[in-house]
Amino acid sequence: METARLETFSDGVFAIAATLLILEVHRANGSVAHGLVHAWPSYAAYAISFVTIGIIWVNHHTVISVIGRVDRTFLFVNVVFLMVVAFSPFPTRVLARTLRDGSKAAAFAYGLNFTLMSICYATLWFYAALGRRLIAEDAPQRLVSGISRSFLPGSFIYGAATVSSLYSAYLAVGLYAAIALFYVLESSLFGRE
Repeated sequence: METARLETFSDGVFAIAATLLILEVHRANGSVAHGLVHAWPSYAAYAISFVTIGIIWVNHHTVISVIGRVDRTFLFVNVVFLMVVAFSPFPTRVLARTLRDGSKAAAFAYGLNFTLMSICYATLWFYAALGRRLIAEDAPQRLVSGISRSFLPGSFIYGAATVSSLYSAYLAVGLYAAIALFYVLESSLFGRE
C-alpha cells in the first residue's frame, strides 16, 4: 500500500488537534489588561502543545518520506498514535486551567499524554525501520539512522518530566517546554552522523 491516504488522514488529525488548542485560550475575568496578563497559563500550555504538535507533524512528514510502503499493522499503529495526538487538547486545557494553582495532577496528566504520544510514535517508526521493513529502497541509511537516534530518548525524557510533576507542576511544565526546544533543534539534525 502507498502512503498518500495515510499522509492525508494524518495531516487532517494534526491540523484539527492544533486548531482545537486555541479554542481553549481564554482571557481571565476582570479588566481586559488584567485578564490578558492573568491568562498566562493558557498561553504557556497552548504554546508548548502547539510547538510539540508542530514538531511531531514536521517529523511525521520526514518519517513518511522514507517509508516506501505501508501495511495494516503500520496503519493501525499510526491510528493509535493519532488518537493520542487528537487527545492532547484535553490535558492541555486541564493544565491551562489549573497551572496557576500548581496542580501536580494536571501536569502529570499532560505529561502522561505526551509520554504516550512519544511511545506510540517510536513504535510507529521502529516497526517500519526494523530491518528496513517498510523503508523505501532509495532512502539513505544516514537519514534512517538519524531518525532512529532522535526517537531513542523521547519516551524516557517525557517520562522523566512527567515524574517531575509529582514534585512540582512548574518544574514539569518547564521541562516540557525544554523538551519541545530540544526537538526543534534535534529535528534539524536528522540524517547527520
